[in-house]
Amino acid sequence: MTYPKISIVTPSYNQAEYLEHTICSVLNQNYPNLEYIIIDGGSTDGSVEIIKKYADKLTYWVSEKDNGQYDAINKGFSHTTGDILGWLNSSDIYFPWTFNTIVEIFEGHKEVQWISGIPTNLSKGIAPQTVYYATEKNRYDIISGNYKWIQQESTFWKRSLWEKAGKLDISVKYAADLKLWIDFFKHENIYYVNTILAGLRYHDVRRGEDQNGIYFREADAEYKKFKAASSSSDRRRALMVKLFISNNFFRRIIKKLRIFRWYKHYSIFFDYTTKSWQIKVD
Repeated sequence: MTYPKISIVTPSYNQAEYLEHTICSVLNQNYPNLEYIIIDGGSTDGSVEIIKKYADKLTYWVSEKDNGQYDAINKGFSHTTGDILGWLNSSDIYFPWTFNTIVEIFEGHKEVQWISGIPTNLSKGIAPQTVYYATEKNRYDIISGNYKWIQQESTFWKRSLWEKAGKLDISVKYAADLKLWIDFFKHENIYYVNTILAGLRYHDVRRGEDQNGIYFREADAEYKKFKAASSSSDRRRALMVKLFISNNFFRRIIKKLRIFRWYKHYSIFFDYTTKSWQIKVD
């Protein structure tokens, strides 16, 4: 097995209650070719002491005032050189098999540029609490308005795609992650992996109701920009998706009859016969 370099960035600000779980979920992968960067925004709750505890295992870390989470992530990625990228917020975790799984997929299927696992929420500890069905998406789904949601914690991508799309747009204060996914869709299809890769934690110090409202408004604005900038043929296809394929019953019939051959989703599943990850195009 080869070990391409994985670069992970954790933005951190006053999450001492959860931060050590996050750090350990990365380091305990015991992956031999890892860059791990933590960018702390000047925490005052003991987070810095936790980071210092693991400083000898980090590629880079800093604690200083920044312009928010997405600015911190951009800053972190500027210190990376890895082939596979992802970021993990300071209250979320990777599962023990995550890095080995994504490497097997990326190395086994060179055409794959970005992947996302099954959305998973955490309990108060580090155990999965809720596992959701991931609604597969392509660019036509996004243009039709079906852009909710791709779980950021479970998403990984190639550096080449990051360089094509450009860094996170910090002018989008809350929904810059969705803006990045839209930029990715301009270049490549997403592949959905049939396993859990990371856990998202809901808790009181995450976005409040008003901030969530801002996120949804920003997300809607970015979707509308993408739709407006899309070609007329893509918009026509997206309209057909909205009229016919958004209904699950019609979607199953249309896919079975292969009426719209351009409407495809890409998934990755583990084949126990070959003992390898295989691609399914549906």
